[in-house]
Amino acid sequence: MLRSPTKGFRVITLTVNGAEHKLDVDIRTTILDALRDHLGLTGSKKGCDHGQCGACTVLINGRRVNSCLTLAVMHEGDEITTIEGLGEPGNLHPMQESFLHHDGYQCGYCTPGQIVSAVGMLGEVKDGWPSHVTGDIAHGGADLSNEEISERMSGNLCRCSAYPNIVDAIRQVGTTGKGAV
Repeated sequence: MLRSPTKGFRVITLTVNGAEHKLDVDIRTTILDALRDHLGLTGSKKGCDHGQCGACTVLINGRRVNSCLTLAVMHEGDEITTIEGLGEPGNLHPMQESFLHHDGYQCGYCTPGQIVSAVGMLGEVKDGWPSHVTGDIAHGGADLSNEEISERMSGNLCRCSAYPNIVDAIRQVGTTGKGAV
């Protein structure tokens, strides 16, 4: 139920996973809290609540964003994609399938953020964005070496240390060209 205008609250419309949602939120509500508390989309996790672990990663207009650090009121008109919007049972996103195939998870807490971040990262590679370790940017994009993937995914932590499997999963999808949104 939407309430009448109250100081400190605002009715906003967010487009999440292709669907519009009207929300009555405190203007201090983060995207993460709007997703979890208002829309019931609990795939994005609240890990550190300081933008340091990446468990809350979503795509906003195709770019990776730590949803715990950005306010919902800033994103009217933007397209927000969560882990729930990438695939569904029986029709998984290629990155979700690759994480399953390569066992790129252990406890699974960071997995949604890892997968969403990996999809965004492959979009950055496709668009020719260099990372700190990208070699010769004048003659083509980045290769998907261990060092390149690790650098680009450094904002996503896995406390279980499934990194080798995560890197393998990302590389497999990156070589097919089917992983970016």
